[in-house]
Amino acid sequence: MSSPIDPHAELSAYTRNAFDAAALAAGLTLPLPDEPFVPFWEDRVAEARERGAFAVLREHMPQLRFPIRAGWSDDEGYQAATRRGVPADEIAAATGLELDRPDAVELALHASPAGRIPLIIVRRRPEFVALVCALTHRNEPKPVPDAQGAIMIAGYNNWTRVRGLRRRGEELRKELYQDRFILLSDGPYSAVPAAALGLADDAWRERSLVLRRDHECAHYLTRRIFGSMRNNLHDELIADYAGITAAAGRYRAAWFLRFLGLEDFPVRRPGGRLDLYRGDPPLADAAFEQLQALVHRVAHTVERFDADRPDHPRERALTLLALAVLGLDALAAPDGEERLRRTVAELRGKVGWRELPAAGPASAV
Repeated sequence: MSSPIDPHAELSAYTRNAFDAAALAAGLTLPLPDEPFVPFWEDRVAEARERGAFAVLREHMPQLRFPIRAGWSDDEGYQAATRRGVPADEIAAATGLELDRPDAVELALHASPAGRIPLIIVRRRPEFVALVCALTHRNEPKPVPDAQGAIMIAGYNNWTRVRGLRRRGEELRKELYQDRFILLSDGPYSAVPAAALGLADDAWRERSLVLRRDHECAHYLTRRIFGSMRNNLHDELIADYAGITAAAGRYRAAWFLRFLGLEDFPVRRPGGRLDLYRGDPPLADAAFEQLQALVHRVAHTVERFDADRPDHPRERALTLLALAVLGLDALAAPDGEERLRRTVAELRGKVGWRELPAAGPASAV
């Protein structure tokens, strides 16, 4: 007979911090240097201004040369184009990804604290779903949840860069041909309607786009600095802090809790994002209820702290790092706000800062 699960021990294991403060050694300066894929995308952004983003992207992404169809992932021609870099022009089946509105696709290069990163922005849901299926499901028709409006794609084999390396006789190292980029939509964030936040539909769509962009960039920052990016509520707290402060100016606990489905805490709304971060294996009911109470406390702790935060990108970035190294348990403690304040002050004297480039056509959304 198995022993009963101790909810405190189960929750403690779930909230164990994966972000090591030792990564924030003296000498760290933000924004981080661009990764090697950035110059390639800088050129593509410039081309997209003249010829349109989708036309440019399909020249360098073989997945965009094939329709969405069941069985493509096993097709010999598809595999030749996407796995071996055979030019799609040589494959009869490469008839193109069918989009009703290719003009809904935009391309930008966004300056973030983690370095510049390409954004593929899609301003209609059908086109967003098609690109998700093409780029993450090997052109197979897979369901895309309504609440999913962004995805970071990493380790993408850029065959244009591979061919360039081969022509120059250079070594094929992954960092020289694998890309990272963010696919974004402007649909309502977490499927929350504009009326629920007292906003007009158009205003909420624009804020949703900014929120998603900075949410994903926060994951990019923790991945580059700490080597960690998990499907965990701690990671989501950090990322939504970045997104909410970028979209609203200040952190709003009510927004974060609504995104999770905890707007009527202690009642949980089924279908909220919180269900996605229950863990693997999932937390038992008792531990999951404790997690809800913990995150409710943390959200209000962060809101109180952020009300007095200096309004500068550096301070937002330092707060992201402080949220990471403190962890959920420390933030939920009675002195969580003071711990957060003290940690940000310590990081202010340790982490350098170079001003982010002014937003222009390549980085605006």
